[in-house]
Amino acid sequence: MPLPPFLLHLRSLHHHFHTPILTLTRHFMASTAEPISPSNTRVGWIGTGVMGQSMAAHLIRAGYTLTVFNRTPSKARAHSPQALASQSDVVFSIVGYPSDVRSVLLDPASGALSALRPGGILVDMTTSESSLAVEIAAAAAKKNCHSVDAPVSGGDLGAKNGTLAIFAAGDKSIIDRLEPLFSLLGKVNYMGGSGKGQFAKLANQITIASTMVGLVEGMVYAHKAGLDVGLWLNAISTGAAGSKSLDLHGQRILKRDLDPGFYVNHFVKDLGICLKECQTMGIALPGLALAQQLYVSLKAHGEGNLGTQALILVLERLNNVSLAPTESSS
Repeated sequence: MPLPPFLLHLRSLHHHFHTPILTLTRHFMASTAEPISPSNTRVGWIGTGVMGQSMAAHLIRAGYTLTVFNRTPSKARAHSPQALASQSDVVFSIVGYPSDVRSVLLDPASGALSALRPGGILVDMTTSESSLAVEIAAAAAKKNCHSVDAPVSGGDLGAKNGTLAIFAAGDKSIIDRLEPLFSLLGKVNYMGGSGKGQFAKLANQITIASTMVGLVEGMVYAHKAGLDVGLWLNAISTGAAGSKSLDLHGQRILKRDLDPGFYVNHFVKDLGICLKECQTMGIALPGLALAQQLYVSLKAHGEGNLGTQALILVLERLNNVSLAPTESSS
């Protein structure tokens, strides 16, 4: 059965509230040789947006106790990340921007790390900056805790289906220990030391950006050529032009479903981080720069809260065309 929209059934939470926190912490630390399971691990979850809500739901269905914090008060079940961490062994975060990550994890007055007990683990799944991931890992180590950067790819459908690609980085033994949790969310890919998960995700975003430009350009061209765009999408999907982006977004675009599986605002943030890293590395990626500018134009039109497939609107405006829904896509 689907879970209520905001995970109101954080079941068995009361059981842990009646158990001394110190006893639970000792149990978690003493059982590090045992696989993580609902019986020995309390999970904190920060961020229940488009992605986070579905991801947290998978852990609840598997029997884990979750304490939830969201910056939207109506969605919160803990009054701060600090309060959440005080009753958690593993804390996941998936929020919007690097500044949000810094706030929810490192703020000395309210951040999760300030209350995480020795042996605790932070798992940041936000697409953020590699340098921040390294900083968090260093701060965690000073408290005898651990930190993993593990951004994900796969959009809202990947989150709902538990099929996300997870780019995990940090201490490999800790990542291996987290496998029972990660396996509920998708497939773990070990990328290396702290910060490498973020680099892997940013490279993923660079690839997606140019792929999305190619997809919407092809759709506009097919439309202008008089093709049935729905039939054309089906035809190319099994050829060399087939892609996850086409599978996820092609029909959504035709049906004018521009709801966010991933927000334009967040994609612009990601591409901005990529461009900043390119400057640091001294490399030129013109496709990335073009895609970033096209997505920025969506924000300029007040369309930042649409999904990334809304890129079609930019190409339609440039060419004074509109892709009307076709019979094959209805």
